[in-house]
Amino acid sequence: MYCSSTVMAYLAVALCSLFSSVAANPPWPPHHGHGESEAAGTAVTVDTAKRYQPFDGMGFAEAFQRGTQIYGADGLSEANTSYVLDLLYSNKNGAGMTILRNGIGSSLSNPYDLMKTIEPTDPGSPDSEPTYDWQGPVKSGFGLDSGQLRVTKDAIARGVQTVYADAWSSPGFMKNNSNENYGGYLCGVTGIDCGGEDWRQAYADYLVQYLMFYKQEGIHIDYVGFLNEPDLNVSYASMLSDGQQAADFLEVFYPTLQASGLDTEIACCDGSGWDQSRERIEGIQAAGAENTLGLVTSHGYESYPNTPFDTQHKVWETEWADLNGEPTLAWYTNGSSGEGLTWANNIHQLFAVSNASAALYWIGADNTTTNSALILLDGDTVHVSKRLWAFGQYSRFVKPGATRIDVSAPDASALNTTAFENFDGSVAVQVINNGDSTENVRVAGLPLHWYTKVSGWLTNNDHDLTYMPVGRFGRGGVHASIPPFSMMSLVTSG
Repeated sequence: MYCSSTVMAYLAVALCSLFSSVAANPPWPPHHGHGESEAAGTAVTVDTAKRYQPFDGMGFAEAFQRGTQIYGADGLSEANTSYVLDLLYSNKNGAGMTILRNGIGSSLSNPYDLMKTIEPTDPGSPDSEPTYDWQGPVKSGFGLDSGQLRVTKDAIARGVQTVYADAWSSPGFMKNNSNENYGGYLCGVTGIDCGGEDWRQAYADYLVQYLMFYKQEGIHIDYVGFLNEPDLNVSYASMLSDGQQAADFLEVFYPTLQASGLDTEIACCDGSGWDQSRERIEGIQAAGAENTLGLVTSHGYESYPNTPFDTQHKVWETEWADLNGEPTLAWYTNGSSGEGLTWANNIHQLFAVSNASAALYWIGADNTTTNSALILLDGDTVHVSKRLWAFGQYSRFVKPGATRIDVSAPDASALNTTAFENFDGSVAVQVINNGDSTENVRVAGLPLHWYTKVSGWLTNNDHDLTYMPVGRFGRGGVHASIPPFSMMSLVTSG
């Protein structure tokens, strides 16, 4: 084939331009590091096609007036109030929490550690007209609902997407022991004799009115619960119930809530542990009332989260904390119950084994010296526990609407791994190294493109969600070194 010198010159320029373009914009970024040996290590495989439960978020409560401590009840300055709120909610320098759990009060007054009811006066009978008082639960200097309304508004302004309100007890006059404390049962449920009185409808109306008060303040409550640890008879606000008795109330509460026009859903039953909650859910199912629920809830105290519940509904762990261990702010010292690494593994258990869709610590910030809170306040001093960063390893990078996806590391007994795909297509892989030596992990199967950014975020004794650069290999691989007793999130851009 004959080519003129002009054509040859044109082709040369075109080819040169083509190769220059490819060099400037490679279809895949070159491997930066010390060769393929750096990518070799413990194999971790992600499978985005294998999907599990949805993710709704992570959070905590500021119930029983704990929220007033954030706003200076014990001397915290305005500057540190902002600092604490950032630590809890910020996606830039905090944990990025997205769920708030509030307590529905049942007390007749509201000194610290109590929550005042919106119906302090016994109307005399279940059929008598109730007197509701939204102004009654004002905490002087901190606002309505013993300060929880202010907490809720600030939480929503900072990114919280879901609010759950839960009652520890009905008002005492609705119960067979006439007391908000020491257990007791709601009058009208199976096996409870209150002289023929049935307070189920009155309690249902009471809960709906609480939701209405929040609505008039411009706040939508997503879920409402009517029980808290109904397996325990304790000296503070509490109410006992088995599954059948819960179903007895749901029979009244569900149509009442439906008729209210609110789109709040019912949560149940916040048992003290996984087995206690399972027992009550099975009782509700046996009574044919599971369809009235929107959410199944449990705590993690009396029995450790274990196998998933057999239910059509999403499951949340709505309260858990170290209430008895040696106080600590540390990530890892000896594996004690309050350490950050312990809580990282607890959270892993909830998502990877129990198939929970949310994980909540008991208290976010409080004036305490125990492990009951993620942040400990002392006057104007803020002590941040590593438990906060264990939660942040998930909540900063996994957002409501995400789905847990499959990840495996069959040859790494020291590693606990989970993975989630967010709604925007970004993926977050959590790797916990419980061993005493560095793990060089090689994560394959990520949905990477040439333009995808990948970052590592490390937490251990020396780091609090610290950015770490990571390397890449192949067309879906990332490699990183995870120090002993550490946790790293590997996060792709969407």
